[in-house]
Amino acid sequence: MNPNIHQDQPLLTLGLKPSPELPAVILLHGRGSSAQDMAPLAHSLGTERAAYLMPQAGKNRWYPNSAFSPLEGNQPDLDSALRVVAETIQDLTSQNIPTQKIILGGFSQGACLAAEYAARNPRRYGGLFVLSGALIGPEGTKRDYPGSLEGTPVFLGSSDVDPWVKHSLVAETAAVLKELDGDVDFRTYPGMGHTINEDELQAVRGMITSAGAA
Repeated sequence: MNPNIHQDQPLLTLGLKPSPELPAVILLHGRGSSAQDMAPLAHSLGTERAAYLMPQAGKNRWYPNSAFSPLEGNQPDLDSALRVVAETIQDLTSQNIPTQKIILGGFSQGACLAAEYAARNPRRYGGLFVLSGALIGPEGTKRDYPGSLEGTPVFLGSSDVDPWVKHSLVAETAAVLKELDGDVDFRTYPGMGHTINEDELQAVRGMITSAGAA
C-alpha cells in the first residue's frame, strides 16, 4: 500500500490566477473520473469569476471502497486524499489568499471528501458545496468534530433516490455541518439520478459570487 498515493498527482487549474481578492474553488472529482473531467463543471460555474484548482486522485479514485464502509478499509488512501486538500489550501494561503475566499466542493466521492475535510478542519471558508455526497463513514459513525465553521455557507444537493448515496446520510451530514455552525442550505430533488442539475449550479454560482464580494 502506498501511503502517499495521491501526493504526486497533477493539479489542473482553470479560470483566473489565484489572488487574495478572488475566490478560489478547490473542485474534487468522483470515482472513476479525473481532474480533467471536472473542467466542464468549472466552466458551468464561471471560470471568469474565480480560480479553479482540481487535484487528480491516484487510480482515479480518492479511496478504494464505498465512502460509507468502515473507515479502516479506505486507509491509507483516505488520509492521503485529505492531505491533498490540506496541501492545496496551504498553497493558496501561502499566496496570502484567506480561507474566507477558499471554496471546497465536489461531486460524489469528491463531494464526500470535501465534506469530510471541512468537518475535520472547520474554520471560516468561502463556502462548501456537496453535490451527491455525504460525510465519510458508515451509518452510526460518531460525529464529534471539534471547532466551528463560523458561518461558512454550505450547500448540499441530493436526490431522494440516489442509488450510491442514501438520502438519510446526506440529511445527517446537513445536521452535522449545521451543528458545526455552517450556514446550511440543504436541497432534495425528488427522483433525480446521481447527477448535477441547474438549480444546484445556480446555488454554487451564488456562493462563488458572495465569496468574491466578501
